[in-house]
Amino acid sequence: MQFLNLLWIVLLIAAFVPLIRKSMLDSARLRFLRRFEEKRGSRVIVFIHRQESLSFLGFPVSRFINIEDSEQILRAIKLTDANLPIDIILHTPGGLLLASEQIAFALSKHPSRVTVFVPHYAMSGGTLIALAAEEVIMDENAVLGPVDPQIGEFPAVSILNVLESKDRNKVEDRTIILADIARKAIKQVNDTIQRVAVYHYNSEEIACLQENLGSGKWTHD
Repeated sequence: MQFLNLLWIVLLIAAFVPLIRKSMLDSARLRFLRRFEEKRGSRVIVFIHRQESLSFLGFPVSRFINIEDSEQILRAIKLTDANLPIDIILHTPGGLLLASEQIAFALSKHPSRVTVFVPHYAMSGGTLIALAAEEVIMDENAVLGPVDPQIGEFPAVSILNVLESKDRNKVEDRTIILADIARKAIKQVNDTIQRVAVYHYNSEEIACLQENLGSGKWTHD
C-alpha cells in the first residue's frame, strides 16, 4: 500500500513539474517580448515550432505550419496598427503551403516595416514567409531553405524527372497523375514567390529566387 501511494506521488510530481516549469518559462518569455517591443517600437509575433514532449509520457511531438497557425498569425497582423512595424521571431521546419502563403501575403501587404528574425532555422514554408519581410536578421549559423513543393514523400521535380527518363508507356498511371500535380505545384510555388517578393525585390532577384528556391535545384533540407 505504501509503495502504491509513493508511486502515485511520483506520477503526480512527474505530471505537474513540467507544467509549472512551462508556466515559468512562458512568463519569462512574455516579459522578454514586452521589453523587445518597447525597445524596437514594434509588434512582436512569435512563430516557433519545436519538438516538444507530451507531459510526463515523453512522447516527442513535432509541429509544422498549419491552418490554425495561419488563422492566429493573420488575426495578429490584422490587430496590428498599420503604422506599427511588425517583428516576427520565426523558427519552423515549414509545413502546409496554403497556410504559409496566407501568412506571407498578409505580411507583404502590411503598410509598415516587417522584419523576420531567424535564430536557428526557417525552412520551406518558413523561408516563404521570410521573403515577405523587408529585412531578415539571422544568427550566423541560422539557415533558410528551398520552397520547392513536395508531393507526398517525394519532391515534385523528382516525380517529373521520372517521366523524362522513362518510356511513358512504361510509367504507372499513378506516377503520371502525380507528375501532373507536381507540375501544377511547382507553378503555384513560383507564382507565390513572384507575388510575395515583388514588394521588396526586383525582377532579376525574383527570377533568381525562383531558380534557387522553387525549382528543386537543391534537396528540400
